[in-house]
Amino acid sequence: MRNWRNSVILGEKMKNINIVYKKIDELKPYKKNPRKNDKAVKAVADSIKEFGFKVPIILDSNMEIIAGHTRLKAAKRLKYKEVPCIIADDLTPDQVRAFRLVDNKVGELAEWDIDLLNIELSEIELDLTPFDFKIEKTVNDIEEDDYEVVATR
Repeated sequence: MRNWRNSVILGEKMKNINIVYKKIDELKPYKKNPRKNDKAVKAVADSIKEFGFKVPIILDSNMEIIAGHTRLKAAKRLKYKEVPCIIADDLTPDQVRAFRLVDNKVGELAEWDIDLLNIELSEIELDLTPFDFKIEKTVNDIEEDDYEVVATR
C-alpha cells in the first residue's frame, strides 16, 4: 500500500491545477456515492448565488465526479449550463475511491470555536440564516439571573 505521506516527504512535484469549464450534461455522478446530500443542495445553491462558484467539481478522466456531487445538484437547481472543474487524472483508481470518502470525512473532524464564531458572525452584515448560522450563548454570556440555583438533598 502506498503511503500518501511519502509523496510529500520524497518531494514529488505538485501538479499544477487547471480549472476547465464542462457542460453539466457531460458530468457523470458516481453511482455508489455514499454521501446523502439532498438537504445541503439549497444551502450550496444559496452560497453559489451569493459568492459565486468558488470550489470546482473534481472529476476523473472519464468525467465521473470524484468530489462535488452537491455542487452539481446546486448548479442544476440554478440552471447553470456549465461549471468549473478540475480533472484529477493523476490519481490511481484506488486513490480516486479513497479521495471521494476522505474529502467528505475531513470536514467532520473540525470543530467551531464558538467565541470566535460569534465574533465573526457579529461583524458580518450579510444574512447568513440560510446557512443555519446563529450567534450562540457561551459560558461567558450567561448572566447570574439566567438560571435559578436549586439545592437538592
